[in-house]
Amino acid sequence: MTKPGSENNSLLDTLRSAVDSTEKTLQQFLEEGITEPKVEESGTVISTGSGIARISGLDGVQADELVEFSGGVTGIAFNLDPDQVGVIMLGSSKHIASGDRVRRTGRVVDVPVGEGLLGRVIDAAAQPLDNLGPVSFSERRPVEREAPPIMARSPVTEPLQTGLKVVDALIPVGRGQRELILGDRQIGKTAIALDTIINQADKNVICVYCSIGKQGADAAKFIAQLREYGAMEYSTVVIASGDGPPGLRFIAPYAATTIAEYFMEKGNDVLIVYDDLTLHARSYRELSLLLERPPGREAYPGDIFYLHSRLLERSTHLREEYGGGSLTALPIIETQAQNISAYIPTNLISITDGQIYISPDLFQRNHLPAVDVGKSVSRVGGKTQLPAYRTVTGDLRLAYAQFEELEMFARFGTRLDEKTRQTIERGRRVRKVLTQPELQPLTIPEQMASLLAVTEGLFDHMDVDDIPKAEERIREVVTSELPDICQKIEEGALLSEKDQEAIVEAAKSALKKEEGNRLEVESEAGPEEANNVETGDNN
Repeated sequence: MTKPGSENNSLLDTLRSAVDSTEKTLQQFLEEGITEPKVEESGTVISTGSGIARISGLDGVQADELVEFSGGVTGIAFNLDPDQVGVIMLGSSKHIASGDRVRRTGRVVDVPVGEGLLGRVIDAAAQPLDNLGPVSFSERRPVEREAPPIMARSPVTEPLQTGLKVVDALIPVGRGQRELILGDRQIGKTAIALDTIINQADKNVICVYCSIGKQGADAAKFIAQLREYGAMEYSTVVIASGDGPPGLRFIAPYAATTIAEYFMEKGNDVLIVYDDLTLHARSYRELSLLLERPPGREAYPGDIFYLHSRLLERSTHLREEYGGGSLTALPIIETQAQNISAYIPTNLISITDGQIYISPDLFQRNHLPAVDVGKSVSRVGGKTQLPAYRTVTGDLRLAYAQFEELEMFARFGTRLDEKTRQTIERGRRVRKVLTQPELQPLTIPEQMASLLAVTEGLFDHMDVDDIPKAEERIREVVTSELPDICQKIEEGALLSEKDQEAIVEAAKSALKKEEGNRLEVESEAGPEEANNVETGDNN
């Protein structure tokens, strides 16, 4: 039986407990500071499709502001029309329907940056794609950032060695330069970028590779080669696949540049490869047409030039008081039927500091890398080239261009005098020396040995097909027998006449020894077997 008044006591205890809890909560608010009420502006989805969405109700949204849909998918406020907002989706819109709520975030698209991104493969939203767990980072930075001002920039004075003889000797690239790589599809543009990244293994250069719109198999092959040659240790790979949202392809190069800028501002030398900006421009055209922006030439929007200029202007060499780092850009674009005067190629040629043109004709003749020296140029790199290169290759570019012109006339069956014939023969040997297998970048002394040998005429009386083996022998002898000269070359010292003579003499001795070994093999094998060895007959 319940005692009289026990129910009242129970009620009083409950009230006291509620008052104590409220008092503690108020005390906690007073200790932490009274917070202002949070105001959130939201809107409604009108329609979605093909990577874009139309929103109503976000009256206060700002240009390029990040908005969030009810399912957690984000987008960029791109078109600010009076009655609606055009949004570029940064994720799948499959689960978003008309009538869903959208809210403002008050921030722009950003990406994590820091040392933890080295060796990682991420997408444009910095989500890991390599199954190595979450990405560790130092801070987040906007993907769209202002380029360094003119007064913060320093002249480009230091070379970026690609390991390719034809590039380092004739079209040199400097740290902080923007050198365009262009040519038709599937003729070796990405291979040049890959060799350049692999060659930075001991050069203290951090590399960022941005794949835009490529097939997954191509990107996977590229990453596998980076890992095989140990290049992932100092590289970050950003991938925006061709089957993903066009919004991610749009922001991918800007996100990759922000990651690279973090290292540049820390004082590092950085190389960034955009592969390729043709697909980036097409993605932007697709989004602009879907958002009903006025089309211009080739249906591209009017700000297509600004799309890439504001990206590539962020590549530079900073002054010491601003960190002293550099960001070298190698943008890649695809031409159609060798048309370098098309809209996007001419835009990028005018933005960059030079171009490396890959010729389909040279590719079909197996002259790899298929760099057309006549159509390629480096507007900055000549000032950064090591003195040894200038000593050896001073007139090589002009002589090679003359050879190509004479070779074209010789195809018509024109009778040639002896001097012209010798020029053509020398040019063919120079072209053979400039040929280089993929994934085999060469050191500076090795390149010097090969170039000196051909300019001094050591290959003039040799069959063109025998040059690669002789060249390899020369490189081995020079690097093993002349270590002091090799060190001087790598340190940037001027190559004296005495040093050149020493290299030429070492090359001659290597060729004599190689010739002696060949004759000895022929004499031991007998005439018939020696002929089989020369022709490659294994029957």
